[in-house]
Amino acid sequence: MNVLVVVAHPDDETLGVGATMAKHVESGDTVAVLILGEGVVSRGARLKSEIAPLQENARRALKKLGVYDVTFLNFPDNNFDSVPLLKIVKEIEGKISEVKPAQIYTHHYSDLNVDHKLTYRAVLTAARPINQHVKKILCFEVPSSTRWDTEMDFQPNCYVDVSATLQKKLDALKEYGNEMREFPHARSLKYVEALAMVRGGDANLNAAEAFVIAREVM
Repeated sequence: MNVLVVVAHPDDETLGVGATMAKHVESGDTVAVLILGEGVVSRGARLKSEIAPLQENARRALKKLGVYDVTFLNFPDNNFDSVPLLKIVKEIEGKISEVKPAQIYTHHYSDLNVDHKLTYRAVLTAARPINQHVKKILCFEVPSSTRWDTEMDFQPNCYVDVSATLQKKLDALKEYGNEMREFPHARSLKYVEALAMVRGGDANLNAAEAFVIAREVM
């Protein structure tokens, strides 16, 4: 099966679906990642030079998950709403045409981050049913974004057993040293591990990543 992961920023892919990507790879599936935004520029113009190092961190993190197909775009960080939505949709459509995924993972619409919200909208538009090979779209949660929205509506209806691949996710996140924080921050290794255990407990598993099925064609 071909799988496509579409995210707003470098590290979203590993935080949200890292262990599941590793499981897909171990199962023989082909996984591609599309990262739409620069990821750092909103923190100050002086950090423009950090885009390339952050992308290299992403490559190293994904390599630990067994994923080598990653595409970086340059939509402005925390400013996707300044870009015509159609432009984002067209980029995603191009990647869908290239990868021909049966399954897509992306952000949830209730995320606090505006780029995450617009990524979700763009994916649903780009993967509308006319693209017959896309059979399933799943939305993941991102620590420090999904659960920080006071109107959070992330109610999982799909759980992936990642007991065997959670450590790969944690090891991959270590490549994002500047993006990670110390516990009790939600963007910490300890929190990510704890969340996997909580989601696992929800489904009577040792560890899980949780998803909302946005669309499924049976």
